[in-house]
Amino acid sequence: MTIAIVDYGAGNLTSVKKALDCLGATAIITSDVEQVSRADKLIVPGVGHFEATAGLERNGMCAAIRTAIQSEIPLLGICLGMQWLCAASTEAPELAGLKIFNADCTHFPTDVKAPHVGWNDLELVRESRLMSGLPQKSFVYFTHSYRVPLIEHTVATCEYGGAFSAAVEHGRIFGVQFHPEKSGAVGKKILENFCELPC
Repeated sequence: MTIAIVDYGAGNLTSVKKALDCLGATAIITSDVEQVSRADKLIVPGVGHFEATAGLERNGMCAAIRTAIQSEIPLLGICLGMQWLCAASTEAPELAGLKIFNADCTHFPTDVKAPHVGWNDLELVRESRLMSGLPQKSFVYFTHSYRVPLIEHTVATCEYGGAFSAAVEHGRIFGVQFHPEKSGAVGKKILENFCELPC
């Protein structure tokens, strides 16, 4: 089994690969459409501005990812990668997301400090394969200024300037706003759950 970590010019690729290596998974960092098309699972990570997701359209990666989703290849979006799975973000309103989740990402309200950086706990609100085996109030590491609202596919929430989606899940598509690769044993368990999903 090969997991393709999609490289579209956003950061945080190496730490994701290292975390998967520690789990014994075969993972590659790639910007090659053919490698993405052949992979058994996909991870779209990323930190930074929503504008970075334009790179997915420019290099043909967006079409390859859509084809993979239609073939029911499991996909995990991390941080910016999760936001890209939504319809749009007010951070770059001229750009469309993948529109898997019918939601627009918005900035935190002005009464809280942004970016939201550090450890915060999760409220598990629905049955989830990705969150399987985690206790309620597990702590994970966040760093973001924009957030996904609560939607019907939210499986975990976090409270910071109001409740927002910390994790979403729909079929074989998953997204987490936090960084599992930087979240210790909890993050390791989440990545392990993703690795163990049937292809």
